[in-house]
Amino acid sequence: MTAVGDDDHPAAQRGGSTQKEHQMASESVGGTQTVERAMSLLACFTEESGELRVSELCTLTGLGQSTVSRMMSALDRMKFVIQDERTGLYRLGPAAVSLGTIALNGSPTFRASRQIAQNLAQKLGIGVNVAELSGFTLYYLCNFEGPLAPKSFSMAGRSGPLHATGLGKALLSGMPSERIDEYFANAPQRFTPHTIVDRDAMEVALEETRSRGYATEIEELAFGRACIAAPIRNRGGDIVAGLSASGPLSVLDLQAPHQELALQVIEAADEISVSLGYSPSHSASAFAAL
Repeated sequence: MTAVGDDDHPAAQRGGSTQKEHQMASESVGGTQTVERAMSLLACFTEESGELRVSELCTLTGLGQSTVSRMMSALDRMKFVIQDERTGLYRLGPAAVSLGTIALNGSPTFRASRQIAQNLAQKLGIGVNVAELSGFTLYYLCNFEGPLAPKSFSMAGRSGPLHATGLGKALLSGMPSERIDEYFANAPQRFTPHTIVDRDAMEVALEETRSRGYATEIEELAFGRACIAAPIRNRGGDIVAGLSASGPLSVLDLQAPHQELALQVIEAADEISVSLGYSPSHSASAFAAL
């Protein structure tokens, strides 16, 4: 009879299997933790804090200095960050730019709207923006500036509130009532005295947006600024993005008649919607359902 060794015994095999599973689980947790820490470091970089020291990253993330230094060195080697040799400050690197560009170019809405938005900005002479909805936040996909409303920065990648922008109202106008209730249950921020933070007042604004096909915003996010926006729909008729024309009040006077500007914005948004597969014949049924 052949003797059964310890390693061949079923109980031993089960024990070995359990030990291996524990090891794999531990490695999985450790790997996930490493990724989360690296992402938390990258997320510390904002437009307001574009360059950061290791000590500042420690404060922002709660991670130890040795951990932060090690991870930032690894991210530097991979070009996700770059360290200034003179100051020691880190900033986002070309690998981060590449990922952002790949994500942007992968958006069907961006591809459909880029040229249309650029042409409209050139025609109007003011800024034209396109943003899409993600949860309860809008994210700018592209912006083009005319000579009457120049910016020294890009809006692409920025986020914005739904209740305080024309684009946001255009996006809110396609949401069911319970979703809008949920948004306002979180006490939206008041940016200026003109910001609409009351649910009933917003419903009035949204009804107006739905009936005329565009939304307006006058000094609700920032003083001296205004915009007019129209929704962009997908193949199924859902509002998934919006297009706006914006600029300083000295150029964009929405208190005066602005039907011609509104028509141009709506036509550009509709052109993008058609590129996404939307049929204008769906409009009547879509508005009836709201």
